Amino acid sequence: MATLADALRQFGPAYLATHALNTPQAKAWRGIAACRTAALGGQQLACDTCGHSHWQYHSCRNRHCPQCGMRAKDAWLQGRLAEVLPVPYAHLVFTLPHSLNGLYGTHPRWLIDTLFACTAQTLSEFAANPQWMDATNGTPALSLVLHTWTHDLRRHIHLHAVMACGVLDQDGQWSLPTRKPDFLFPVQALSKVFRGKFLAALSRAHHKGDIERDPQGDDKAWRERQRQLYKHDWVVYAKTPLGGPAQVLEYLSRYTHRTAISNERIRAINTEEVAFSVRANDQGGKRLERLPGKEFVRRFMLHVLPTGIKRIRHYGVLASSCKGVKLNAARLALRMPAPNPQAVESAQGFMARVAKMDVGLCPCCKVGRLQVVAVLQGAARLPAPAHVVTQQSRGPP
Repeated sequence: MATLADALRQFGPAYLATHALNTPQAKAWRGIAACRTAALGGQQLACDTCGHSHWQYHSCRNRHCPQCGMRAKDAWLQGRLAEVLPVPYAHLVFTLPHSLNGLYGTHPRWLIDTLFACTAQTLSEFAANPQWMDATNGTPALSLVLHTWTHDLRRHIHLHAVMACGVLDQDGQWSLPTRKPDFLFPVQALSKVFRGKFLAALSRAHHKGDIERDPQGDDKAWRERQRQLYKHDWVVYAKTPLGGPAQVLEYLSRYTHRTAISNERIRAINTEEVAFSVRANDQGGKRLERLPGKEFVRRFMLHVLPTGIKRIRHYGVLASSCKGVKLNAARLALRMPAPNPQAVESAQGFMARVAKMDVGLCPCCKVGRLQVVAVLQGAARLPAPAHVVTQQSRGPP
C-alpha cells in the first residue's frame, strides 16, 4: 500500500531542490519517513508456540504522521470519557476567508491564536445571553479543534466547535437553550459577531505592529483586504445536532487527531504523480484526485503547524483552569454518578473489545503468546530530509 512516507521519499529531492523547510516541517518530515522502520528501533517478537517471529518498530509520535494518529486519538478519547455530559451536543464550523491565507503564511501563530480566541469569545457571549439560554452569564462546555486543509490539501483554515446544548448557571444549575433542547444559536448572528471580533483584533495587531510581515500590510493592500473582509459573508456552519455521550465521543474523535491526509486515502504513487481519494459530494461520494508528486508534497507541507500550537482547546466548563470544579458542578446538576476508577477501567476494556485487537496473540497460529527476543536501538540522529534514501530499510541492520 502506498503511504505518505513513500511520497516524501520519492518526490522529496525534487521538492527540496526549490523549497526550504522550517524547523517544524523538517522534524515532521524526518519522523514520518522513519515511522515504524528500523531507523527508530524496535523489538523482535517471537511466538512461544509455533516459532513465528517478526519485528515491531517504534512510532515517530509526530502529530502530523498518519500512522500515529490512531493511537493518539484512542488515548485522548479515553481521557474524555468522564467529561461528556448527558445532553445533546451541537457541531459548528468557523471558517476564515481565503484572503487571509497569505497572513497565515507569515504569522501562523498569531492567526491561529486569534481564531481560537474570537471563536471562543463569540460562543461564550451568546451562551451568556438570556435570549439564547435560560440563564444570565451561564458557562458553556465547548471544545475547539483546528483544521487547515481541504480534502485536496489546499489551505482552508477553520475550527470545529463541539458544544453542549446548555450552560452551567451562577446557581450551579444546568440551564437549557430557550428555543429547543438541541438548538444553540442562529448561524447568521454568529457569523456577524465572529467577523467583527476577528477584524477588530486584526486592526489592533496591524496598528501595534504585531504582524509586520503581513504580505498585504502596506496601506493600499491593507485597505483593499479590509474592504473585502467586511463585504464577505464569513461562514459559520451548523451541522446536525449530535445525540448522546457515545455518539458525541465517536463523532468528536474523528476530528481531534485527523491529519491532513491518511495513508488509506493514498491510492497510488508512480514516477510522476500521487493519486488519492477526495470527497466528491455531501453524500459521502468519492473521486480520485491526481497531483504531480512535487505539488503533493508542497500541499502537505502547508499543514505542518508551528511548534507548540495546540490544535485542541477547551473552554468554559471544560477549561483546564476550572474543570475540576465546574465539571463536577455540571455533573451534579445533571444528576450524573461520580466517575470512579473501576468505571474508567470498564470503559477502557470496552474500547479494547471494540478494537478487536489482542496485541500479545500470535498472528500466525492464533494460540501462542508473543515474547520479546531481541531489541534494536534506534538511530541517535535521524538523517536530514534531503538525505532520506528512496527506500528506507524496514528490517534490522
